[in-house]
Order: sequence, then C-alpha cells, then structure tokens
Amino acid sequence: MKIKSVSLDIVCGPTSVLPDTGKPEVAFAGKSNVGKSSMINAVINRKALARTSSQPGKTQTINFYHVNNEFYLVDLPGYGYAAASQKAREAWGKMIERYLQTSPNLRSVFLLLDIRHAPSQNDKMMYDWIVDNGYQPIIIATKLDKIKRSQVQKQVKILRDTLSMPKETKIIPFSSQTKQGKEEIHAAIADAVRSIDENETVSTSTGSH
Repeated sequence: MKIKSVSLDIVCGPTSVLPDTGKPEVAFAGKSNVGKSSMINAVINRKALARTSSQPGKTQTINFYHVNNEFYLVDLPGYGYAAASQKAREAWGKMIERYLQTSPNLRSVFLLLDIRHAPSQNDKMMYDWIVDNGYQPIIIATKLDKIKRSQVQKQVKILRDTLSMPKETKIIPFSSQTKQGKEEIHAAIADAVRSIDENETVSTSTGSH
C-alpha cells in the first residue's frame, strides 16, 4: 500500500455527533503510552501528523485521517490513563464504545498492546468490547525494539494466552524505531479496505438477479 496523501479531516469529542464518512474505516485503539501516535505516524509516513507525547492521554478525541482519498484511519482515544479524572475516563470509554457500536463504515479494529508486558485489565476490557461488537481485532504488539529477538515468540504467546485469543487472530510485532512490522500493517489495512469493495460487488450482483 502506497501512501500518497493524508489529512486530518474530522475530530470528534465526547459530545460530537459521529460522522458517516461514506468510506471504509480502520480504527486503532490502545492504552495511553502504548505508542499509538508513533505507530500511526510510521504507518502513514508522516513525522508528526499524529501528535506524540511522553505524557500519556494526549489523544482525547476520535481523529479521522483521510488516506489517499480512499479510506479513513481512525485514531481512538488512549484508555486507562490513570491521571485523568474518573469522569473524563468514563467519557472517553463511552465515546469509544459508541463509535464501535454505531459506525456504519468500520471494517477492522487494530488493538495495540505493549509486547513487553502481559495485557492489563483495561486491555482485556478493550479487547472484549471489540469482540462483543462483532470485530476480531488485529493485534499490533508495539515496542518490539525494547526486547531481544529471542523473546519475541514468548511475549507474543503471553499476549495471546492472557486474552484467550483464537488461533487465527493476527498479531503483528511492531517497532516505531526500526519500522519492523509496518509492511504487515499496510497489508492488513489494504485487506480490510479491499474486502468491503468485494463484498459490495458480490451483494450488488446477487441483488440484481
């Protein structure tokens, strides 16, 4: 997948009406400080379109990035940010849940987990939310450069076992430093965007008989 153009088109806060973009959407979720903004910047070949910060909880809105005028990459607020007030955390949670439940264009959800640690309770809750809303998340295991190559398979198994993921769940180890895993993420996004085009073609041709 070649990234030709990217623009931040829509920003939604907790009380915003969620847009019907009319184009396929792929969403990215992850707890605060898991490296989501760095990953998005790496994937869309931009240095600082998604704002990165050493201070967790920076993304407090749902941000819709229009890519190649073909689809939207949707950046969901980071969850589990301890320093945020309970009220703010609940508002972000409701916003994420509302998006997962109501977006007519959402094709695939990517869940970012830190490869160095077993998933937290918040990670489990997010994973269950995604599954309960009918999506099988693609897991991006971030911070790959922080562990030894010999540890990768063991850590991936911990992620899979802790969340009781089915065998077919895709896990992509990723490093925003070395960009390892970027091509796999591109391929997974392209598959998600393309699959709906094929489905629509099938349903249209079926409906014409």
